[in-house]
Parts: sequence; C-alpha cells; structure tokens
Amino acid sequence: MSEPQESTMGSAVTVVAEEQNSLSHIARTTIAALASQLIAQSLHMPEPYWATVTAIVVMQSSLGAAWTVSWKRLAGTVLGGAVGGFLSSYVGANLIVFGAAMAGTGLVCLLLKVDRSAYRFAGITLTIIMLVPRATSPWIVAIHRCVEVSLGIAVALVLTAMWPERIPS
Repeated sequence: MSEPQESTMGSAVTVVAEEQNSLSHIARTTIAALASQLIAQSLHMPEPYWATVTAIVVMQSSLGAAWTVSWKRLAGTVLGGAVGGFLSSYVGANLIVFGAAMAGTGLVCLLLKVDRSAYRFAGITLTIIMLVPRATSPWIVAIHRCVEVSLGIAVALVLTAMWPERIPS
C-alpha cells in the first residue's frame, strides 16, 4: 500500500524540481534579455532589440547547447548580411533578387554542410537588409545587424556559463 504513496511523492518531487528549473530558466532568460538590451542601447545601436531577440533565442540549458545555437545564428547572420549588403548595394533590392538570394544562401548552407538553422538565420538577415526600406547603406545595416546579434550571443553565452541550469537527477 505504501508503493502508490511513494510513487506519488516521487512524482511531486520531480514536478517541484522541474518547476524550479523552469523558474530559473525564466530568470536567466529575462536577465539576458534585459542585459543585452541595456548594453545595445548604451552602445547606441540603431536596432538594439536584435541583441535582445538573439539573447532570448540563444539561452539554453547548457553552455554546449547555447554554443551550438550561437554559432549557427552567427554564421547565418554573417552570410545573410554579406549577401544582402552586396546585392542591395550593387544589384538592387527587389523580390526577384531577394528570391535568388534566398535560394543562393540555401545552396551555400547546403554546400558548407551547416544545418537549416543557419539558413533560417541567413534568410531573416537577408529579409531585414533587402526588404525593409531604409535611408542607410545596406552595408551599414548588415554590420549593425551582425554586431547586435553578436552582442546578444555574447550576453547569453556569458550568462549561461556563469549561471548554468541545474538538471534534476
């Protein structure tokens, strides 16, 4: 008769541990989001929210998992920034060029054997540079985007290293 009670007690302990992990993750992610936004604002970045979005995307349970997401995000952002900056500056930004650029970055990611995450981030950056009208040079937008993303990655990696999530045993 004590088995069901022990099983229930074990389940309750597991739920409490999982809730504590979830609360810790919420706190870690919130701090990373706020820190990256404040740092980007203090550096007078034109779109500091990209640092914040990146910090939120990169926050993971372990440094290894965060590192994996980070390099894919950075690789895709740099690829999308380079292609978008070049094409917008020298060819022009229209839907035909954008479509060709999306396909081209996909093929580059395939050839480099990076996964779909890097391609997805390349496409996001490409979209921001090529389809959002701005008065500034596409190269400036690309550089700012790469810096903002790098800042968000750095904040998330540092916070993940300093405050790792405890995995319940």
